[in-house]
Amino acid sequence: MARHLITSAIPYINGIKHLGNLVGSQLPADLYARYLRARGDEVMFLCATDEHGTPAELAAAKAGKPVDEFCREMHAVQSEIADGFRLSFDHFGRSSSPQNHRLTQHFAGRLADAGLIREVSEKQVYSNADGRFLPDRYIEGTCPNCGYDKARGDQCENCTKQLDPTDLIDPRSAISGSTDLEVRETKHLYLRQSDMRGKLQEWIDSKTDWPVLTTSIAKKWLNDGDGLQDRGITRDLDWGIPVKKGTEDWPGMEGKVFYVWFDAPIEYIACAGEWAEANGKTNADWERWWRTDKGADDVRYTQFMGKDNVPFHTLSFPATILGSGEPWKLVDYIKSFNYLNYDGGQFSTSQGRGVFMDQALEILPADYWRWWLLSHAPESSDSEFTWENFQGSVNKDLADVLGNFASRVTKFCRSKFGEEVPDGGTPGDREAQLSAALDSGLAEYQAHMDAIEIRKAANALRALWVLGNEYLQDAAPWATFKEDPQTAAMQIRTALNLIRFYAVISSPFIPDASAQLLTAMHSENATWPTDAASALSALQVGHAFSVPDVTFRKITDEERESWQERFSGTRD
Repeated sequence: MARHLITSAIPYINGIKHLGNLVGSQLPADLYARYLRARGDEVMFLCATDEHGTPAELAAAKAGKPVDEFCREMHAVQSEIADGFRLSFDHFGRSSSPQNHRLTQHFAGRLADAGLIREVSEKQVYSNADGRFLPDRYIEGTCPNCGYDKARGDQCENCTKQLDPTDLIDPRSAISGSTDLEVRETKHLYLRQSDMRGKLQEWIDSKTDWPVLTTSIAKKWLNDGDGLQDRGITRDLDWGIPVKKGTEDWPGMEGKVFYVWFDAPIEYIACAGEWAEANGKTNADWERWWRTDKGADDVRYTQFMGKDNVPFHTLSFPATILGSGEPWKLVDYIKSFNYLNYDGGQFSTSQGRGVFMDQALEILPADYWRWWLLSHAPESSDSEFTWENFQGSVNKDLADVLGNFASRVTKFCRSKFGEEVPDGGTPGDREAQLSAALDSGLAEYQAHMDAIEIRKAANALRALWVLGNEYLQDAAPWATFKEDPQTAAMQIRTALNLIRFYAVISSPFIPDASAQLLTAMHSENATWPTDAASALSALQVGHAFSVPDVTFRKITDEERESWQERFSGTRD
């Protein structure tokens, strides 16, 4: 049994995420986790809420709540929505957990002992209007590299270049919009990433199987301009993990906290500790996933994230792990995604433009969204959500190809043979052709899933559904029944087994529909098929079944038009 550690980018705490956030990390990670579990592998799938930094403070202030209370409530909200989308985390943790406090301070101490942290007296932007130092991301201005006028003080989202606030042209406070800014002196800690450049370069060069998107972004940060720069890991904020050197106080760092981009990735590890505590496990139970000296040497670790997170997971977090000198598990594969755009523009949290996760579940069940998002995942380039495309995909793929197949087969069998698998007839050449095509299609589907080629996997799965429809059309048991009821019984027996086969192999994509179809087939056996021949005889003669409720309904033109209007602008 192979062992797989899977993490998806941890969503920020300051609000409910839109569908672009979902398809950029959590949903494809869940697809992969479900697939590996279905194949019999041991999986640890971890995620958490990212709770530190200025955005959390500002969101809490806007809500009129203490920041810790706000974060606790929003974690519960995000957890409920994750359940709604059937995200099968083994644990959904919090970066504000005691485990992450201890581990972040531990890493800082190890890095300091290794000479990889330096103290810097620096000039930082202070907003007189806001009465506070401004974190990098809360200073906006024009990017000196590409001219984008909404670049942040830490990074330009347009060209991904790493920036310092003082690099920006015409800077302003992102909180108040004020240009009444001044530079004041303050002390901070920097991670000496530049000292780790050689090790990071060697490590990245060894990952020959990574997606081009991942390696190109990492190498750009390593080599562009002056190369990899040292990175500030502390901030002048109230909310966060207090700066300590292990368990000891850090002179001169009183009142400061670790930068959210330092502590957030460490939460991946801490989350396993939270899982152990929540489930009555021991330290050894979680360390076997993360410590190569305690059992993690045989673990394959895969991360899922949007392209904007790639630099931190290919450089900063690995620098932290490598620099600690301890045997922590490093990521083996990073699956990165481009952006999902919305109906001719971009999803916008601030403008309420696009569909947010809670709203999506209000209008349709999770499987509708899961199928469309995964089958249109922005892997090789940005992709775009349009309501016309969504309606067409749901109606054709889910309702017509899969749902209609299950409905036609079970209703016909009930009317002619009753609600059990009928006896009679012997499979012939047409069934042999079907079996061979299913074996070939299943191998293709599995190959794409193993390689985490999500759109190709979705296409391969749909092609397997189509094979059943083509068989049903060719065999035409409703016509055969009039002349040869025995052969018709064999054809329907084959088709009933196809329903179970589809339920099992489709479960990573559409878990609720798969469970519904397995229940209708009265099948508790959800074992992944090894070959089509055995799968087509899994339900034996006399096995009872029920006609399922409508598996997928069609989206009407009226619904599509009303949703398109509803989600075109301001969020309710």
